Amino acid sequence: MIFIKKIAYCGDDCSECPRYLATINGSLDMLRESAILMEKVGWHHDLDNLDKMKCYGCEDINECEYGVKDCCIVRGVANCGACNEYPCVLINKAFDITATYVEKFKTILSSAEYDTFQKAFFSKKKNLDEINKLSKLK
Repeated sequence: MIFIKKIAYCGDDCSECPRYLATINGSLDMLRESAILMEKVGWHHDLDNLDKMKCYGCEDINECEYGVKDCCIVRGVANCGACNEYPCVLINKAFDITATYVEKFKTILSSAEYDTFQKAFFSKKKNLDEINKLSKLK
């Protein structure tokens, strides 16, 4: 099986996200572990209804926490890094929100858990910067 890196509109790395991985692997045990991990940092999920926890990526969500999904769709780009206006006020706000979690979560999570969050959620800017750099080479 070939696994392709999946970067969300905001730069999150879905291919590192425990919730996404649990969903695509069809594992309720992994999904429960993911829900417990998210609950640990205050991102509440219904542990009694894991179907609500499933995530297939941004295409599957109705409301984007950062408000970038609709913008990307209107502009016809896969994510903010592929946009000619990158970085903009909207994605910079997302970076700022994410930055508030970085230090806080170091005190809440184990080293391994924090590493998971670093790869999946805290590398938005790095991911989008790389995509933006590549898109300008075309």
